[in-house]
Order: sequence, then C-alpha cells, then structure tokens
Amino acid sequence: MTLHNSLSSPSAAAAPARRRLMLGVGALAAAAGAGAAWWRTRPGPVAEDAAGRFWSASFDGLSGQKLHMTDFRGHPLLLNFWATWCPPCVQELPLLDRFHQEQRGRGWQVLGLAIDQEDKVRQFLERRPLGFPLAMAGLDGSDLGRALGNERGGLPFSVLFAADGGILVRKMGELSAQDLASWSTKA
Repeated sequence: MTLHNSLSSPSAAAAPARRRLMLGVGALAAAAGAGAAWWRTRPGPVAEDAAGRFWSASFDGLSGQKLHMTDFRGHPLLLNFWATWCPPCVQELPLLDRFHQEQRGRGWQVLGLAIDQEDKVRQFLERRPLGFPLAMAGLDGSDLGRALGNERGGLPFSVLFAADGGILVRKMGELSAQDLASWSTKA
C-alpha cells in the first residue's frame, strides 16, 4: 500500500494560487458593490436657487402654526426629510433628538420635514416624542428635496446649512453618530 502525498500533487500546489485568485475576485466584487452603493446614494447637484427657495419657504407646523424658514436663519441648521413609514428615518430620529439636545446650547438647530400624512406623524409622536421642531412638508417638501439634490426622492435625506444660509453638507440615507460629530465641526 502506497501513501499518497497530497502536497506533491499538482492540484494541491495550485490551491494557494486559486485561493488568492478567489480572494482577489471577491475583493473586486465588494469594491464594485460599495462603489455602486455610493453612486446610488450620493446626492445629486443642487439647483441654482435651492437654498433661496428653502429660506423663503414656510411649512405647516404640528401645532397649527406656520414655520417660516427665515426664522431658522442665522444659526447652523440640520434639516432632515423623513417619514414614519421609512425604517432608516425612524432609526435615526433618536440620534437627531440627542444631537439637538447636545448642540442647541451652541446655537444649533434641527428641523424635521415630514414627507407624510399629518395624522401618521401625530400618532408616531405620541409613541416617540421629539424635542426638535417638525413640519409637514407635503409635495412642496418633495420638490424642495429634489432641488437640494435628492433627485430620486429617497428618505431620509439631510442637509446641513451654515449660519449664513449656505449649504455645507448633504447626505442621502441614515445619519450616523460619526456623521453628526463631523458635521458639528463644520458650522
């Protein structure tokens, strides 16, 4: 009976090379997937008049009052487009609420524009109250979001405005604590 040494066979010698090739192909596929995800979720161009349209807009607040965007000018503003039916939106709201609580002493403002039905937003807030102002954006809000670079109308969508009213940063998708920490140093 002869013992067969698998290390001396040609197929055993090719295994490490095959493994490296497969790892390389896997890495390329992962990079391509990450690139495609970035491409799909990056905000589009901002319309020429988008910031001006935002600052001249007003939206219905949940207490029956109009919220005039000019009242928010003069301090950094984190604007967040969201909806109750959007899981990433709901997921990031507590983070935004904490950011509002921590940063308002430094003059920061947070505003949520709901692309939703008012009764759904009210029901949501009964279960999960928020400390920052919310307004009902409606179709005007969707149009404004597109002008600000949210070409596909996806949610959540966030825009950071400087105290002078200029747009500093925009993000499609759920915000992270790292995003907010970075943004807090920009305005």
